[in-house]
Amino acid sequence: MKTLIITEKEEIEQIIVKCTVCFVGLADTDLTPYVIPMNFGYKEGTVYLHSAQEGRSIDILSRNPQICITFSTDHALVFQHPQVACSYRMRSKSVIGWGTVLFEEDFDKKKEALDIIMHQYTQKEFTYSDPAVKNVKIWKVALDTLTCKVFGEPHKK
Repeated sequence: MKTLIITEKEEIEQIIVKCTVCFVGLADTDLTPYVIPMNFGYKEGTVYLHSAQEGRSIDILSRNPQICITFSTDHALVFQHPQVACSYRMRSKSVIGWGTVLFEEDFDKKKEALDIIMHQYTQKEFTYSDPAVKNVKIWKVALDTLTCKVFGEPHKK
């Protein structure tokens, strides 16, 4: 089995859009890592995330807004030989992206971001109460760098 590196933007975006959860990696100034699973939305090279207005992640981002986001999908256990433990691995597709978090403060843009996030999961239209929009923290992350790999592909004979 081999690992393929994917560079085509369309294929990378298909993997991102297929995911239901992303894992967001932050690093505090003392280099302590902090990784959290989050719901997200993706549009035109930008990831939209939402959270409470305060908490550990917001504290870390106030000191270091650089983050890494991992998306992973199409997981399946595969093997080359059923009796050889070391031949087992997970087949999967993954994208890793890096960027800087900007917090969206504009009320209407926050609603647009919430629509993008909800569109990741459902095609329903939503309305949001003013207090809900005011109280949510919207993270906007333009992905500066992306890598994409497909793991566990069979060798061609």
